[in-house]
Amino acid sequence: MVHAPERPPEGAPPVRVNLYSDTQTKPTPAMLDAMMRAEVGDEQHGDDPTVHALCDRMAALMGKQAAVFMPTGTMCNVAATLVHCRPGEEIIAHETAHILTSEGGAHAALGSVQIYPLKGPRGMYTPDDLRGALRGKSRHTPTQRLVEVEQTANTGGGAVWAKSTLDEIAGIAHGAGLSTHLDGARLMNACVAAGVAPADMVAGWDSVWLDFTKGLGAPLGAVLCGSSEFIDEAWRWKQRLGGAMRQAGVCAAGCLYSLDHHVDRLAEDHANAKALARGLAQMEGVEVQDPDTNLVFFTVAGTGVAAADVMRRARMEGVQLSMLGGRLRACTHLDVTAPMIEEALSVIRAALARG
Repeated sequence: MVHAPERPPEGAPPVRVNLYSDTQTKPTPAMLDAMMRAEVGDEQHGDDPTVHALCDRMAALMGKQAAVFMPTGTMCNVAATLVHCRPGEEIIAHETAHILTSEGGAHAALGSVQIYPLKGPRGMYTPDDLRGALRGKSRHTPTQRLVEVEQTANTGGGAVWAKSTLDEIAGIAHGAGLSTHLDGARLMNACVAAGVAPADMVAGWDSVWLDFTKGLGAPLGAVLCGSSEFIDEAWRWKQRLGGAMRQAGVCAAGCLYSLDHHVDRLAEDHANAKALARGLAQMEGVEVQDPDTNLVFFTVAGTGVAAADVMRRARMEGVQLSMLGGRLRACTHLDVTAPMIEEALSVIRAALARG
């Protein structure tokens, strides 16, 4: 099997501390209750009141005219680029951006667009990097159409783009006649960490989406926001991509619940990530990137133990980690408590001690 996901290793115990990803969160009993009680209709026909409530709330939260509910964040990214760009055009993004590394080449396969990768530490490029990438129109080069950022930057360690930098980048893009798109998979983590309201954070961006299945803890769903005209065109691609749903209010209710109850508590995840990073940094031979939010990246090359062995040993003790970009990654979320952080540190310490 190459493309299908792997099942848990044979004989592995149940996961007690799941640091693999915030996508691993389970809906809380109160969220499930809200979902069960949701008023529903046919979303594809425009009859689902709970979906409408979510989209209206998200448009207001992001300071945009309209919004559309999607099953996944990847579909939000794909639909957005397909609205913004035409075949043969170009998107400017960081070389580690999700649209380039983790969406199966969808933007090339479905939109025939290419992505111009910019370098930069912590998953970010600078305004000057963007200026240097802009080129005049020519029949020899693709038309540059879209500038994209990822907030927070996943491979950058959950790093938070400063609002001032986002504003400057958006201004440069618009000045050059390009549109702007913000991948907001963990946008609320960034807003909580920076103390900036979502509408202010994304004020210069033509389209933006928020994922509810990560730190916000819903089982399904993302919402793409933009102008009324943009969202109208996004609906065409939602339909083409198979994203138009029926009684989607069941899922939208979980997203609404998360906006009411799971945003402010993201600060707890950030505190737990800091505690985990401090504990890892005290282990000889371990190098840790100080986290901005809920992602902790670390390397163990200095210990003489292979990262894959650490991950495997931890999993067999009920602690699940992941690897990304050659580094180990631990992600905190609402299902990870402070005592679990201490348990995970003990398991990792023992995994390293075995040599």
